[in-house]
Amino acid sequence: MKITDVSTVISGPNPHHVDARRIYDSPHAMAVVITLQPGEALKKHITPVDVFFYVLEGTGVIEIGDEKKTVGKDILVESPARIPHRWMNESQAVFRVLVVKVPKPTEETKLL
Repeated sequence: MKITDVSTVISGPNPHHVDARRIYDSPHAMAVVITLQPGEALKKHITPVDVFFYVLEGTGVIEIGDEKKTVGKDILVESPARIPHRWMNESQAVFRVLVVKVPKPTEETKLL
């Protein structure tokens, strides 16, 4: 059994310049916890694989393709491969989301 204390995982460099902690990485899948402070946002990007997001804390705005929704804690959002998407924190509180990529990408994410 492997147990990971997410609070001790160090945020790695990323093109969005936000707190992004890779908490799971196997040949088959990858999971990252992203924390957005008030006013922070991810740059619009395309992921080469399907992604699902699970909101851990706060309220954020998800934009996938032409759709844009505000979602909160305990909401799961599915994002198909190769569709432009991004998260934004337009609230006054911290926003945290679990990002799971399945299968693990073999290509880089492309910023738009």
